Amino acid sequence: MRAPGGTWRYRRDVRWDDVDAVLFDLDGVLTPTAAVHMRAWERMFTQYFAEHGITPPYTDADYFAHVDGKPRYDGVRATLASRGVVLPEGAPSDPPGTHTVCGLGNAKNALVNQLLAEEGVEPYPGSVRLVDELERRRVPTAVVSSSRNAPAVLEAAGLGHRFAVIVDGAVATAEHLAGKPAPDTFLHAARLLGVAPERAAVVEDAVSGVAAGRAGGFGLVVGVDRGAGPDVLLAAGADVVVHDLAELLREDR
Repeated sequence: MRAPGGTWRYRRDVRWDDVDAVLFDLDGVLTPTAAVHMRAWERMFTQYFAEHGITPPYTDADYFAHVDGKPRYDGVRATLASRGVVLPEGAPSDPPGTHTVCGLGNAKNALVNQLLAEEGVEPYPGSVRLVDELERRRVPTAVVSSSRNAPAVLEAAGLGHRFAVIVDGAVATAEHLAGKPAPDTFLHAARLLGVAPERAAVVEDAVSGVAAGRAGGFGLVVGVDRGAGPDVLLAAGADVVVHDLAELLREDR
């Protein structure tokens, strides 16, 4: 059911007094770098598919179905599997473009770094407003991202000092944590904050991230619709779907 002002509600309104911590995804939630990742994936897979005669061509639908929110190599593996393609796993040290899962993932990462260097990054104003409000309320916050670039992106966006905990792809590897849609990275962040999952909120734009929040038993899962679609996010387990996080400031009563 759609409420006035564009907010999609399911189950209940958001009341920040009921939340002891908020765990944010990064790309597409705090910063518009999801669009940068989408472009990098599109460039990498379009070239690879064309060179190897793989059909059908890569589209944005592949990003949302197979890539969004997942660790980089998982996204490569899932997209290739959708075309019946299996490549050797390779190693994280594979040079970009090597015909392995890791090589293709590293090529995508090189494109992301190039685009970020050329264009920079600004956080979503509505997201900053919500972080400001949570800080005013002294609600601890964390960033939980599949990206290994999360600390650099946060610093570039001027947000590096705003979060008590950052669990990124590098932390997940070091701690042997399964990536989204498994809830492990979110649960790890909650443990670091000393908060029970049922007293914490997860904020995600990716279907896999929303599913991870629901699988982890978190008390509130907020979906941010940056293209996945509100119905899809609700079906994945979101309690509330918004188009901009500033909408959640109006929801608190």
